[in-house]
Amino acid sequence: MNTVTFEFPVDALALPGASAASLASEAKFMLALKLFEVGRLSSGKAAKLCGMGRVEFLFAAGRAGVSAVALDEDEMSAEFATND
Repeated sequence: MNTVTFEFPVDALALPGASAASLASEAKFMLALKLFEVGRLSSGKAAKLCGMGRVEFLFAAGRAGVSAVALDEDEMSAEFATND
């Protein structure tokens, strides 16, 4: 596994008393979320990157406003078309 190290000022912690570990966890999730959103990672790989299960990651992504499925209008119409 590769390691990425970030330096940040102490006042970068969003909440007073927040630990560096909680910031690291949040940063991993946000990185995984963005890479998933732009299509660079599958949901499974994004989940693994931030230490979550796939379903847990997809629910968290939805809470963060990132759709689990990216369909354009034509794909959406085809997906929900009825074949009567």
